[in-house]
Amino acid sequence: MTFNLHILPGDGIGPEVMAEVEKLVKWLNAKTDIKIKTVQGLVGGASIDAYGKPLTAETLDACKKSDAVLLGAVGGPKWDKVDYAIRPEAGLLGLRKELDLFANLRPALVFDALIDASTLKPEIVRGLDILIVRELTGGVYFGEPRGIEDLGNGKRRGVNTQVYTTDEILRVGRVAFELARKRRNKVTSCEKANVMESGKLWREEITKLHAAEYADVELEHMYADNCAMQLLRRPSQFDVIVTDNLFGDILSDEAAMLTGSLGMLPSASLGVKGSTALYEPVHGSAPDIAGQGKANPLATILSFAMCLRYSFDRGDLAGMIESAVQKILDGGTRTPDIMAPGCKETSTAGMGDALISELDKSVALKGVA
Repeated sequence: MTFNLHILPGDGIGPEVMAEVEKLVKWLNAKTDIKIKTVQGLVGGASIDAYGKPLTAETLDACKKSDAVLLGAVGGPKWDKVDYAIRPEAGLLGLRKELDLFANLRPALVFDALIDASTLKPEIVRGLDILIVRELTGGVYFGEPRGIEDLGNGKRRGVNTQVYTTDEILRVGRVAFELARKRRNKVTSCEKANVMESGKLWREEITKLHAAEYADVELEHMYADNCAMQLLRRPSQFDVIVTDNLFGDILSDEAAMLTGSLGMLPSASLGVKGSTALYEPVHGSAPDIAGQGKANPLATILSFAMCLRYSFDRGDLAGMIESAVQKILDGGTRTPDIMAPGCKETSTAGMGDALISELDKSVALKGVA
C-alpha cells in the first residue's frame, strides 16, 4: 500500500492549495494503512522562470515513473508575453499528451450546503450530480495543420484542424459507458454531427460501440449547442456526458458554474488502466488572490480524493475525505469564494485544518488508527 505521488504546485494559488493536500497526505500516512511518498516538481510559469520552458524532460520523466500526478494550477499575467509555444499552459498540454491522458473526468456536484451559491434556482440544481467525460488528446487542440499565416496586404489567416479517429472515439466512449454503469446508467454523447464530419464520425462510432458492448446502458445523442442550453434548462436529465476536446472544454466549465464555485470542483485525467493519471482542480491560478490566504483548497483536496479512488484503488479513503468536506460545509465553514450569511469565514490554511479536525473525529468514531 505504498504509492508515489508527484506534486506539481504550479503558479498563482497553486502552492497554497497544494500545501493543504500535503497536510492531508501527512495525516493519511500517520493515521491509516496507506503510505504515500511525495516528490515536488515545477511546471508552467514556475518552470519557465527556472528553466526557460514550461515542462522539462526531467519533470516529465519523473511524472511517468510516479503512480499519479497532482497539479495545482498554471499561468498568469506574468507570462502573457511569453512565446505561444512555451506559454505556461503548454506544460499542462504537454503532460496530458505525453502521458496519453485521453479521458478528462469533470464532476459537477452540488453540495446541499452550497445550493444558494448557484446562479440557478435551488429547485433546478438541488441534487445535481453530473460527470462530464472529455476527450483530451485529440480534436482541434492538437489537429494539423494549424498556425497563423501571412496572406499579404496586412491580412492573416488562423487555421486549426478538428480531427478524430475511430480509436480515439472508442477509447473515451468506453470510459464513459463504464462509469455510467457505476452511476445512473445513462450516457449523453455530444457533438455537431449536423455540420461537422468529425461529429458525424463521432456519433456513428459511439452508436456502434453502444450496440456491440454497452446495450444495457441508456444512450442518447445531443448536439453540443443544445446540450449547453439543456444544462441551464434542466441539468438533472444528465448523468454522464461524453464529448470531444473542444466541446468538453466549454460544457464542463458551464456545468461547473451550475455548482456556484469553481473552487469546489476537482478533475481527473486518465489514460489506459494502470498508467499514470493526472489530477487537478478545475479553477485557474487566480493570481489576483495569490499569497493572501483566500484561495479555496477544497477542489484540490477533492482532486486528491479522486486520485485515491482511481489511481490508488482506495475508494474508502476517498469517501472518508468527501464525507469530511460535506460535514465542514454543513457546519458553515467557508472560504471567501463560498461565503454566505451566517457562516464563518476561514483562510486557505484554516480550511485545511478544519478538514484534518473532521477526519480526526472520524478516526476516533470508527477506530481507523
